[in-house]
Amino acid sequence: MAEAADFPGMAPSPARRWLRRTGALLAGAPLLAGLLQLSASSAQAAEHTYAKEASSTGTVAVAVDSLSPSIPTEGDTLTVSGTVTNKGKQTVTGAHVDLRVGSALATRSAIDSTAKRSDDISSSSGSPVGDKYVAEFAKLTPGISEQFSISVPVDELDLGDGGVYPLGVALSGETSAKPWEQVLGIQRTFLPWQPDEADTRTRTTVLWPLVSDVHMTAETGSNEQQTPVFLNDDLAAEISPGGRLDQLLSLGKSLDVTWVIDPALLASVDAMTERYDIVSGDTTTAGNNQAVAGRWLAELQQAVQGKQVVALPYADPDLASLAHSGTSVTGSLNQLKAATDVAASTVETVLHVTPSTDFAWPVEGAVDPSIVKVATSAGADKVIARSDSLAENGDLSYTPSAARPIGGGTTAVVADSRLSEAFQGDLTKASASTLAVQEFLAQSLALNLQTDKQRSIVVAPQRMPTAGQAQAMAEAVTALQGGTWSQAQQLTATATAKPDPGATTKVPSQSAYPSSLSKRELPRSAFVDIATTQDRLDNFKVILTDESRVVTPFGRAINREMSTSWRGRTTAASSFRQGVQAYLTKLAEQVKLIQKSELKLSGRSATIPVTVQNNLVQGVDRLVLRLTSTNPTRLEIDGKAYAERPIEVSGGHSTTVKFPTSANANGQAAVVAQLYTEDGRAYGAPVTFGVKVTEITATVMLVIGGGFLLLVLAGFRMYTQRKRAAAREAQENGTDETDPAADMAESTQDSGNGRAGESDARSGADDPVQPSDGTPDTAAESTDPSGTGERVDR
Repeated sequence: MAEAADFPGMAPSPARRWLRRTGALLAGAPLLAGLLQLSASSAQAAEHTYAKEASSTGTVAVAVDSLSPSIPTEGDTLTVSGTVTNKGKQTVTGAHVDLRVGSALATRSAIDSTAKRSDDISSSSGSPVGDKYVAEFAKLTPGISEQFSISVPVDELDLGDGGVYPLGVALSGETSAKPWEQVLGIQRTFLPWQPDEADTRTRTTVLWPLVSDVHMTAETGSNEQQTPVFLNDDLAAEISPGGRLDQLLSLGKSLDVTWVIDPALLASVDAMTERYDIVSGDTTTAGNNQAVAGRWLAELQQAVQGKQVVALPYADPDLASLAHSGTSVTGSLNQLKAATDVAASTVETVLHVTPSTDFAWPVEGAVDPSIVKVATSAGADKVIARSDSLAENGDLSYTPSAARPIGGGTTAVVADSRLSEAFQGDLTKASASTLAVQEFLAQSLALNLQTDKQRSIVVAPQRMPTAGQAQAMAEAVTALQGGTWSQAQQLTATATAKPDPGATTKVPSQSAYPSSLSKRELPRSAFVDIATTQDRLDNFKVILTDESRVVTPFGRAINREMSTSWRGRTTAASSFRQGVQAYLTKLAEQVKLIQKSELKLSGRSATIPVTVQNNLVQGVDRLVLRLTSTNPTRLEIDGKAYAERPIEVSGGHSTTVKFPTSANANGQAAVVAQLYTEDGRAYGAPVTFGVKVTEITATVMLVIGGGFLLLVLAGFRMYTQRKRAAAREAQENGTDETDPAADMAESTQDSGNGRAGESDARSGADDPVQPSDGTPDTAAESTDPSGTGERVDR
């Protein structure tokens, strides 16, 4: 188009077209060159990055699957086993694995740094131990793994004084691209070396948590035993042989640890030892893991004998969520108090030991002033914090003891963050587990070597370690307790130990609380739901003859709604709370008023029956039934605008209450029946029905009076005719037998008979029994509304 536009209606000449195309090509050449140069630079940068990554990590992956013994001593033989895998594209020839020992690491930070570059072949790795202690391979084919095992006497490692030594397990060889011997892969770990017993041992407290998710619902069976209902059967899997909780129990019973237990877990397992049900949607099935639950509890009872047991508040409430979102909701702190009060009795009942209940454990030991305030509000005076939250200000050259007075009579028991976080992540692989164990032991020894001052240290791992994490923890603690620089100590002794004067006691502000943790907290709406449930429970329980059948399961369910285990599970937490509310509402609606249709009152007074039905297993009392006329000028209840009657109904029955009414005028009136508790709170939904009053009118009275007058006149006429007939008969017989006295007596007798009949009529009118009255106490009946036009006669 541009070419044709030179001269409208004419095509450009061939020469002109050639010139323009040549000019466009020359103008675009620099731009094209720039794009090609940018593309080449990007490719070179990517290649350089890849080459750098490959050169730092090597083309061969080395995994140390086991290192035994974890803490060697003089005369031992160290055995290192593992796997090498060729990740490159070239075959490695002349491959061999050797051991390399570096210089002792002087600080705990140096251990951190070495752990971060554990597979970096560009860093110094020390000299090989010796040519005899190698594992050789003819070649390593790409993608192929080979196992190795090297045993070397500890004396050959040339270790010096006690300390933490980096141990490198390196694979060397050559490739066709680089035909000379070089390190192609390495894995560094740590060798804690303390040949002689330490002059001062670190007193180490290891917390061993038994905590699980929420498993039980608020629902229980209506039988005498109140069969518990579970959300699922996942708890059975956890306590079955090989399960997570089974592993924690089996491993922990041989260790000198402090057991930290959620009483809700004990209550759930204890409930499983008897009959229990599992709900799945609308289907309920019977559980069958009673034997598994009984075995696990019996083993736990034996394991904790003679050991310290710390009981968390029931269901392990989320203290940080409560502090940050729940305190503005009325009654939330009361829930924490209730969870704390029931903790000790639950543990004592199930395990037959007396636990400590004066410790609070916020999530990951993160604290701020509001968390400390909430944690101590229910009676705890010791808060288990962590050193990455209550951090040192740098004035001390060593890790101080755990106990720190933080004011108000409260002690912060500060767990060491490095030791506490050593067993996180996926530890199902032997190599990952081995590295975690060796780093834990290295940090513990380095901590002990910091000073000759004896200190008390706490290890507080994650609340719910996996089975793999538990195995690694147990391996490390077993080695530590058999070592020469540490001794076990119970948590109570650690909390009461003399604190270091230079240790920080300043609790960080709320703004310093980790955002990664606050994002997973329970929202304020969760505590609003909890308060609503509690309010409904309070209104329901006052009418029950045996409130424990409802208060106990629902109270514990409310505790579970605050559980730390709901973190990061917003939908599941909300569903559980709504389920508790729905079930409570369902129970409360079992006590209700029977619906009524419109009533018709013929006359000035009558009784209105109202029926209360109780479909609960237990009886209800302390209820008041109030019947109110919305138009008392037309219809009064018991002579006033409303009347009340106390209500008591046995379980599975109903009762009918009668209210006398009086009509002052014809027409329609609405009546409201409402149940109340004794404290005046409305209970259940009201029942409203209409009452139509049809009073006797003046016209009707005139008709009745006229009819009576006609009867009297007819009687008088008959009497007159009789007298006349008698007179004629007497005249015909010639005698007059009329007896005025007899006539008077007859008239008097007739009058008396008339008054007696009136008295009988009045007696019939005063009879209080009405054809519409219901039976005062009946069995459970249909809840269908009354028939149309229910009639209440006078």
